[in-house]
Amino acid sequence: MTTHTSLEERMAAVEAAITQIQQQIAPPKSSNWLEQISGSFKDEPAFEEILALGEAIRRGDESVLNAPEME
Repeated sequence: MTTHTSLEERMAAVEAAITQIQQQIAPPKSSNWLEQISGSFKDEPAFEEILALGEAIRRGDESVLNAPEME
């Protein structure tokens, strides 16, 4: 019975060590909302259009605000 207890204790120590290592190597959770959503729209087809419209507005071309919606 002593062998089983020793094996169980050793196994528990290994599991605890693995958990600790996983916590150390895990990427840090960012509290910055922008970093959390960064890249989440990369595969969205309308995203490029939104960027282009925003750029046009920043350049002073407000005619894009009155343009008919694109589908």
